This record gives sequence, structure tokens and C-alpha cells, in this order.
Amino acid sequence: MSIVTERSADETPNEPAHARRKTPIMARVRPEVVAGGIVRDDGEVDFLVRANALLQPDMTVLDFGAGRGAIFLSGKWELREHLAKFQGKVRKVIGVDADEGVLEHPFLDEKHVIKVDQPLPLADESVDLIIAHWVFEHIQDPSRLAAEFFRVLKPGGWICARTPHRWSYVGIVAGMLPEGLQRGLLKWIKPGFEAQDKFPTAYKLNSFSALRKHFSDAQWLDCSYGINSAPRYHFENRWMFKGLSAYQSLAWPKTDIIVLIQKRA
Repeated sequence: MSIVTERSADETPNEPAHARRKTPIMARVRPEVVAGGIVRDDGEVDFLVRANALLQPDMTVLDFGAGRGAIFLSGKWELREHLAKFQGKVRKVIGVDADEGVLEHPFLDEKHVIKVDQPLPLADESVDLIIAHWVFEHIQDPSRLAAEFFRVLKPGGWICARTPHRWSYVGIVAGMLPEGLQRGLLKWIKPGFEAQDKFPTAYKLNSFSALRKHFSDAQWLDCSYGINSAPRYHFENRWMFKGLSAYQSLAWPKTDIIVLIQKRA
């Protein structure tokens, strides 16, 4: 585990303790965050870089579970927003979501509100790349979703997703708690949490075994892998953050799965 200085970049050695306590937690435990808003174990940036690596100018991209585009609302970190904005890098970006918040997303060429038990409003073999960020943990019927993805993807097309690992400590704890209790705890554990960005979880499609089951080797090439992201639920407490970081460095499985699955040609 790397040793992290306790002093942020904008904190002086003579700064009083009460002023240090006002320093945002991430700047205290990951001081490099002040250099562009990125930390050394930034899982979101890792995922977005991987997604961008798959982009080609003539592609049609499906942002599955696009949401309202919350990542673009802070206006703090230009690189993160640049990576998350697929519009303008490809021919077309289509956003779908079961929540009407998708209609507020600022960077989609097409927007569709869908029902979870109905087919996607897309033609067969019309999509080159499917992006799904924090979506697979909410899927109630993985077999139906896999069949729909196979239908709309062109041969050779990719699925690129990020999801918490079902058997990581986050997945295990979340799977044990009722949905209402999860919402209440998140407001306490993660100050600034927006309730409209929390949706019911199912944890049926966020383990390597589940991916193998629903995306068979006969139809798909699975290149998925695990990563450890900076702890997300730490009560804004630096000692909790450091303890979780130490645990993650030793524990298996890793906290997140980067799903990379290609439809065989």
C-alpha cells in the first residue's frame, strides 16, 4: 500500500487543525486529486478511458442506463467530463433509461424512456458499442438483457460496462440491506448523495460466473477483468478511507468489474 501524506496541496504546515478539518477528504488522503481531479485508483476514469479506446468515428453507440448525465452537472473536472461525453466522437449516441431523467441528459443524439420488460427500441444489428456505467447490478432478468444486446449489436460489436463485484464487500453489504435502508445509509455515508440517482439493485449480473452464464462462449468473447477503485463509502472520514484502502489491497475479489464482451462475428 502506498504511503499518502496527510497534508493537501493547499494546506501549509502551520495551518491550524480546525482549518485542516475543513479540507475535503479526498484532498487529504489522495492529495494528487488537486491536479485535475483524478486519483491514482480512479475507477471511473479507468472505465471511461477503456470505453474511449473502443470508439470509432463511424460508430453508433448505445448508452444503456444513460441517466440524466449527472457527471456533467458539477462543472469541476474537464477531463472526466470530456471522457464521459461520447457525442461528437462518433456518428450517433443513443441513450436509453427506465427513468425519465434521461430526457434531461445534455449530450445524446437520441433519447428513449424504456420499460424494463420490453425490447429496446432499436433495429437488429444497428449498434457498434454498448456502454453501461453502474447498470448491471440493477438488472433483474440477465438472460433477456443478454439476448437483447445480442440482437442490437453488430457482429464484432462490444459491450463495455462497469459494475461493483457481487462478492466484494460493497456488493455483499448492499445485497443484505433492504432498498429503503440503503437510501437512508447513503445519505449518511456519502454526503451530497442525490436520491434520484439511486435505483433498486438485483446483483444478478455482476460476477464473473454470471457473465459467463449469460454471455456464452459460443456467441461472445469475454475479456472482462477486475479493478480496485478508491473507496466510495467512507463517511467522509480519512481513517475509514485508509482502512478500506488497506483492506482492498489485500482482499479478493476486487471491488469493480470492467465488463468487456464482444459479439463474435
